[in-house]
Amino acid sequence: MTVPERQIRLPDLPSLVLAPRVAVWLGVDGDLEEISHDEAALRLRAGPCLVAHARAIVRRLRLDGFAAVDVLELFAFVRPAAFCLPTPRGLAEALHLAPPKDHEDEALVLRDAAAALLAELAGRERDPSARPIAETMRNCGWAWGEAVLHALGAGDLPPPGPVRPSGLQVWRRLEEWSEHAPEPPAGNRPVLEDEARARLKDLLGGGAEARPSQADYASAAAFAFTPRDEERRPNVVLAEAGTGVGKTLGYIAPASVWAEKNEGAVWVSTYTRNLQHQIDSELDRLYPDPVRKALKAVVRKGRENYLCLLNLEEAVNTLPTMPQYGTALGLMARWAEATRDGDVQGGDFPAWLADLLGRGRTVGLADRRGECIYSACPHYSKCYIEKSIRRARRAEIVVANHALVMIQAALGGTDDGALPTRYVFDEGHHVFDAADSAFSAHLTAIETVELRRWLIGAEGRRSGRARGLKKRVEDLIADDEDALEALEAALQAARVLPGEGWMARIAEGESRGETERFLTLVRTQVYARTDHPDSPYSMQTGTHPPVDGLLEAAEALDAALARILTPIKQLKKRLEDRLDEDADELESAIRLRIEAVARSLQRRGEMTLGAWRDMLKALAHETPEAFVDWFEIERSDGRDMDIGLHRHWIDPGRPFAETVVKQAQGVLMTSATLRDGTGEEHRDWQAAEERTGAIWLEAPPVRAAVVSPFDYPAQTRVFIVNDVRKDDMAQVAAAYRELFLASGGGALGLFTAIQRLREVHRRIGGEIDEADLPLYAQHVDGLDLTTLIDIFRAEENACLLGTDAVRDGVDVPGNSLRLIVFDRVPWPRPDILYKARRSAFGGGAYTDMLTRLKLKQAFGRLVRRADDRGVFVLLDPMMPSRLLGAFPEGVEVRRCGLAEAVAETRGFFGTAPVPAEPIDADEVPF
Repeated sequence: MTVPERQIRLPDLPSLVLAPRVAVWLGVDGDLEEISHDEAALRLRAGPCLVAHARAIVRRLRLDGFAAVDVLELFAFVRPAAFCLPTPRGLAEALHLAPPKDHEDEALVLRDAAAALLAELAGRERDPSARPIAETMRNCGWAWGEAVLHALGAGDLPPPGPVRPSGLQVWRRLEEWSEHAPEPPAGNRPVLEDEARARLKDLLGGGAEARPSQADYASAAAFAFTPRDEERRPNVVLAEAGTGVGKTLGYIAPASVWAEKNEGAVWVSTYTRNLQHQIDSELDRLYPDPVRKALKAVVRKGRENYLCLLNLEEAVNTLPTMPQYGTALGLMARWAEATRDGDVQGGDFPAWLADLLGRGRTVGLADRRGECIYSACPHYSKCYIEKSIRRARRAEIVVANHALVMIQAALGGTDDGALPTRYVFDEGHHVFDAADSAFSAHLTAIETVELRRWLIGAEGRRSGRARGLKKRVEDLIADDEDALEALEAALQAARVLPGEGWMARIAEGESRGETERFLTLVRTQVYARTDHPDSPYSMQTGTHPPVDGLLEAAEALDAALARILTPIKQLKKRLEDRLDEDADELESAIRLRIEAVARSLQRRGEMTLGAWRDMLKALAHETPEAFVDWFEIERSDGRDMDIGLHRHWIDPGRPFAETVVKQAQGVLMTSATLRDGTGEEHRDWQAAEERTGAIWLEAPPVRAAVVSPFDYPAQTRVFIVNDVRKDDMAQVAAAYRELFLASGGGALGLFTAIQRLREVHRRIGGEIDEADLPLYAQHVDGLDLTTLIDIFRAEENACLLGTDAVRDGVDVPGNSLRLIVFDRVPWPRPDILYKARRSAFGGGAYTDMLTRLKLKQAFGRLVRRADDRGVFVLLDPMMPSRLLGAFPEGVEVRRCGLAEAVAETRGFFGTAPVPAEPIDADEVPF
C-alpha cells in the first residue's frame, strides 16, 4: 500500500490588508491595488479572501460577515498554544519571514505565511491528532480543511461527509494527574535579613550589577516571613519600591528561603494577569530546571479561567446538528492537547483566538457558573483545574490573583480547607479595588438569572451545558429523604427568580414573580430620579425615599428568597452530616466532592442570598453605616443591560483585613505607588495604610520605601498643554496627531471616555498611517486589550489609544513606549459610591489622592529600564498644582502651548519633523 505524498496546495485566493483609510488588495494574478474601504467591502461580499483576523475586518468595515480564509486559523491549528501577534507582521515574525515594510508587503506576507505553515505541517513526523481533527473540521466546512489534509498526506479527498464528533475527542489522550498524601503544616522558622540578601545575590548571579536598593528591599521584606507572637496580629510590611528597584526578585528571595526552611507555600498575589506571568517568568531564576519549576511553582487562578473538558465534550457532541462551530471547537481541541495548564485567560492561550472564533465556543467553555460536578465528571482525573489545585498544594511559590485569594479566605480556605500563612500582595495599590469587588453584593437581574440557572439548570429552548444543582448532587443524597426533599424545595422556590425574557417584561411593565416586580419598581425609581434618562451611560439613584410600592415589593422578595435559602441550608447540613456519619467508608474523591458542593452552597446560597436579604431589609430603614447602597441601571451604548440594588463597603479594607490579613502569619504589600504624593510623609503613608486595610490592624505595619534608581529629571519630560480646549475634539485630535508625529510613534493615548477615544481615532487615523506609524485603538479595532498591548509592545513605532484603565495593563519597557498623552485630568467618576467615600475619607483630599495615584501610575509606565526615556503630556490647562506630587521629585513640569510641547518632544527624541497637514489656526488658538 502506497502512502499518499504530502502536498502543499495553497488556496488560489486574493489577499486583503486593511489600513486606516485604504485597503490593499493582492489579486490571484499577483497584482497589487490600493482600494477604498467601500470597495474592499464589495469585494469581500463577492467571494472568499485570504486575511488575518477576519472579525477585526468585519468590525472596521461594518460588515455582517464574509467568506474569510483566515491565516490565523491555520496558525492556531499548526502551532496550537504558540504565541503570535494577530497581524501580518506578527505572522512574519513568528514564522521567521522577512518583516513587511508596508501594507503591500503585508498582503504578500499572508500568502507566504500560509505556505510556510502548510510546509511545516507537511514536514512534521508525528502529530497523531492533526488528521482526525482536520477531517472533522473539513466536514464542518472549515476553509483550510482540504489544504491541511493534503499537507498531512491525505491524498485524493472524497466530498465532505457527515460530521463525527469522535475526531475531536482529545481528552482521551490527556494524561491523568496523580493524588498525593496531604502535606504537613508548614514550620515557623524565621527568615533573617542576611539570608534574604544572600538568596537575592544567588538569584542575580555572580556577574550581576550590584543594586544596594534591591538588597535593602529584600531585607525589609524579610520581616513578613517571621512568626507572629499573638493570634490575629500578623507581621505586616508595607513596602514601596520605585520602578527599577527590582521588587519581584526582592521578595522572591525571602519568600523562597521561607518556603524551603519551613516546607510550606508562599502565595504571591497580583491584580493583573500580565504581572502573574511576569512573575512566573522571573521564577525561572529560582528554578532554572523546568521539571523542578513545574513541581515548585504554580500559577493559580479561579475555576472560571480554565477550560472545562466536560463543557468541551458536550459542545463537541452538538456538531452533527451545529457544524458551524466546527472551526472553533476543532482549534480548541488542538489547543487542549498542547496547552501547559488549560488556562484560557492567559498563559499559552492566544487572546485573539476568542475574538476570532467567538467567546461561546472558546473561553465560554470554562466553568463560569459553578456547575462543576467534581469527581462525578468522567474527566475528573484529567481536569486542568484539579491538576492546578494539586500542584499548588505541593508548591513552594503559588502565583495567584487578589480576587481568588480574597474569595478563598472569605470561604474559610482553599479547596482543601487550608489557608496560606504567608502572602505577598504585589500591585498592592490595587488591594482596595480588589477588595471592593470581592466583598460587594449585587441584587440585580443578571445576578438573579445566574442564580436561577445555577440552581435549576438549562430551561426551555436552552439546553446543554447549564447543569443544575440536582444533576450535581442527586447521586450524593440518593438515600437521604430529608436532603432530597430540601433539594426539591430549593428548586421549586428558585422559580421566583427571573428567567428568559426578563428585560422585555420589565420594560413593558409585565413582570412575573416577586423578583421582577421588585426590579420593575427599581427601574421606575431610577428613571424618575435621574437628571438625564436619555444618557448613553449607566444611571444611579439613592434608595431613599422609595417610590410607592417598592417597600412592599422588597418585603415580598425577601420572603421569597427565604424560601430558597432555608432548604439550601438544610441541604448543606445534610451533606456535612454525611461527612461525619459516613467518615469510615467515604472514598477520598467522594469526600472532596461533598466538601466542594457544600462550599458552593455556602457561597452561592448562604452568602449571596443572605446578603440580598440584608439589603432588602435595609430599604425600610437606614443602610448600616459601614455600607453604601444604591439603585442602578447599567447601560451600554444607550441600552439598558441590567437593573438592581447594589451594596459596597465604604472601606473594603476592613473585611480584607479581617478575613485575609489577620488570618495570616505574615503579609507583604508592595507596589511602586503605595504612597500618596502630597509631600507630607505622614499623610502619604496614611494613604497607603488606608488603601491596603492596614488601618484595621491591631499592630501597625512596618513601613519601607526604596526609591527608584532612575534619573527621572534626565530621562523624562512632563508638559501640561494650556492652549487646547479639552471640550473641542478637533483641537484635542490635532494635539494627539502632532504629538504622535513628534515622537515618531511609541505613543500611548489615554482617554477618560470611550466616545472621545473613538472621535480622536476617526480624525487622526489616516494621517498617522500616512506617516507609516501603525495606529491601534481599544473599542475600535475588534481586538481584546491584551492583544492590542502585545502588538503595541512588539511594534516599536506603533501608537495605541485606550481608556484610562489601560495604564494598568501596559508594561512596555524599551522604546515602544516613549510618549504618553492624557486627554484630561483623570478625576474620579462622581457616582454615589465615590461621594460616600469622599465624605468618609476626607473630602477633597480623598479626590486628590485618587487622581494623583492615577497620574503616578500612568507616568510610571514610561521608564521601565535604565536606558528608557519618555515624555508625559496632559492636555488639560485646568490641572491643579496640588496634583503635581504625582511626578518624581526633580522632574520639571512645564505649562506651555501645544506648539512648544510638540517642538520639545521632537527635540527630546531627536526626531525630524514629519510632513503632515499643519495645525489649523481654527483648531488651536494661539
